[in-house]
Amino acid sequence: MDSGLIRFDFAMLMVLLAAFTGIVWGIDKLFFEKRRRRLGEFAQEPTLVEYCRSFFPVIFVVLFLRSFIAEPFRIPSSSMMPTLLIGDFILVNKFSYGVRLPVLNAKVIEVGKPKRGDVVVFKYPGRGREDPKRGEDYIKRVIGLPGDTVEYREKTVYINGEPVA
Repeated sequence: MDSGLIRFDFAMLMVLLAAFTGIVWGIDKLFFEKRRRRLGEFAQEPTLVEYCRSFFPVIFVVLFLRSFIAEPFRIPSSSMMPTLLIGDFILVNKFSYGVRLPVLNAKVIEVGKPKRGDVVVFKYPGRGREDPKRGEDYIKRVIGLPGDTVEYREKTVYINGEPVA
């Protein structure tokens, strides 16, 4: 992707939409709904308020599910073959390693740690803004844990000096 383009951030979009629809609906509920009721049939609910009232619960549920329960990902490359093929969809359990806030990605509750063999999704750890892969989702299998020595020699992976089948 061209480094000059802004990356689409679905979580940010959902947070902004939930905030906008919730604020519009809340302001109407607190300040304008009572006046409309007093006017009776002559005062109609504004279209924007009607849409916000309708869409807020749906957007909030989608935001909650994708942020804290599960999120779908598509396998982008052949690195997970033969287990996962290019184009396969996986549903990632967002609660396995802890609860993170959407957009900020700050962990608020620690639940577990990755184990050898787990399939994990993470953002490419690019360092500079000019790195074209920075922020891309990577889907990989955990083979080494903190403190392990991982080596690749003669087409064989070794963990702590032992060959891995």
